[in-house]
Amino acid sequence: MSRLVIVSNRVADLRQSQQSGGLAVGLADALKERGGVWFGWSGETVDKPTEEPVVEQLGKVETVSLPVTQRDFSDYYVGYANSVLWPLFHYRLDLVDYRPAYFKGYLRVNRLFAKVLSRFLEPGDVIWAHDYHLIPLAAQLRKHGCRQRIGFFLHIPFPPPELLAASPNHAELVDALLQYDLIGFQTQTDANNFRRYVEQHTDAAPAPDGSFVVDGRSVRADRFPIGIDVEAFRKMAETPQEDVRIDTMRRHILGRRQIIGVDRLDYSKGLPERMKAFARLLALKPELEGKVSFLQIAPPTREDVTAYAQIREELEHLTGSINGRLADFNWTPIRYIHRSVPRETLAALFRASQVGFVTPLRDGMNLVAKEYVAAQDPEDPGVLVLSQFAGAAEEMREALIVNPYDTDEMARSLAQALEMPLAERQERHRALLASISRQDAQAWMRSFLAELERPAVAPLPSNGGGRVAAMR
Repeated sequence: MSRLVIVSNRVADLRQSQQSGGLAVGLADALKERGGVWFGWSGETVDKPTEEPVVEQLGKVETVSLPVTQRDFSDYYVGYANSVLWPLFHYRLDLVDYRPAYFKGYLRVNRLFAKVLSRFLEPGDVIWAHDYHLIPLAAQLRKHGCRQRIGFFLHIPFPPPELLAASPNHAELVDALLQYDLIGFQTQTDANNFRRYVEQHTDAAPAPDGSFVVDGRSVRADRFPIGIDVEAFRKMAETPQEDVRIDTMRRHILGRRQIIGVDRLDYSKGLPERMKAFARLLALKPELEGKVSFLQIAPPTREDVTAYAQIREELEHLTGSINGRLADFNWTPIRYIHRSVPRETLAALFRASQVGFVTPLRDGMNLVAKEYVAAQDPEDPGVLVLSQFAGAAEEMREALIVNPYDTDEMARSLAQALEMPLAERQERHRALLASISRQDAQAWMRSFLAELERPAVAPLPSNGGGRVAAMR
C-alpha cells in the first residue's frame, strides 16, 4: 500500500485522541494505517523566511510543519486566501478585496511549501492536498520533478464561470487545478461549474470517460460529498454534560422548545437573515412567545478581515434589538454565544434542540446539518431546516429545504418544524440518518483515494496540449 501524504493549510495534532472534527480524525486514521506525512503551515509567524520545518515522528506518520513570515501570512492567508478566494468562491464579489501583492504572496507560499515538501516525498507516494489555500501546490510540485499521483479536494463551493472570471487570476487558478490528477468537489453543482469553465475557457480536450486531457495527462474532476463519523457523534450526543442536562430539564419543565444554529462567524452563513426569520416567526405566531427560543453559537474566525468585524457588529445589534423588544423577565428569545464550544457539548445541545436551523447563503457541504441529524433521538427526533444553497441539500432532501434569502419562507418552515407530528418527524429522520450513514467520513475518504489511485486510461491525443500557464 502506498504511503499517503496529506497537505493542508494547518497540520492536525495527531497526539490528541479527539480532533476538532471527524474529518481530521478520518485522515489521521488513514495516515496511521498506511504511513506517510502530514504537511502544512505550523500556525506560527517568524521574522525571516525559513525552509527548515518542525518534524515529528509519531509511529508511522511524520508531521512536517513550517512557519511563514508575517508578510506571507498577510498576503497569502489573510489576503489572497480569505479576502479574495473565500468571498469569490462563496459568490460574494462585493466583498472581494483584490490586490496584486496578495496573489504574489499566495504563489510565494505555495512555492515554498512545494520546495520543502518535495524533500520528504518518496516515489510511490500518493499526495492529497486540501482546500483553496493550496490550489497552486501541484503546479509547484511538478516543477520539482514530482511525478506522483496528486489529488485535490475543495471543501468550499466552486463558483460558476461567469463569477470566477471576475478574478484577474482566474485562468491561472484553473490552469493550476489542471496540474492535479484528480479534483474533488462537494456537490454536482460545483463539479459542473468547474467543467463548464474548463470547456469554455481552456483548450483541455474532453475524453470519452469524462476526464480532460492536459499535456498528454488525464485529469479527472468529480463530486465526492464529505461526511461525518455518524456513530461517534451519536454516542457523544447521548452523554450530555451536567450543564446541558440541567438546561434541558428546565426547558422541559417550562414547556419550552429550542431552535439551534451552530456556525463560524462568517458572512456566508446567513446569520443575520436567520435571526430576522426567528423574529418573523414570533410575529406570525405570537402564541410562541415565551415558548420557544433560538440558540445561535458562532465562534470567532478570521478576525483580521474587515468583513468579519462588520458581521459581528450586525449580529450583536440584531440580538440586542430583538431581545430588547420581545424578552420577558424569565424568557430571552435569542441566546447568542460568540465563542468556541466543545464538540461534545454541541452534540448534546443538538440532541436537546427540537429544530436544527442550518441556512447558509452558500456553503460547500455544511457538516452541522449532518451532525444535527446524527445527534437526534430516533424515538423523538428534531427537524432539520436546511438552506437550498448548502451542499448538504443535494443529499438531505427530507429536511425542510428553504431559501435563506426569503425571511417569510424560513419563518413558516420553522413553524412547520415546531408543529410537525411525531410520525412525520420519525420518517424524515430515518431517511436522513440512512443517507448520512451511507455517505460518512470513511466512505468519502475511501472513494476519493480509490479514484486517485485508479490507473488512468491512456488519454486521447490533446489538441495542442491544452492551455496550462506557468505559475511564476
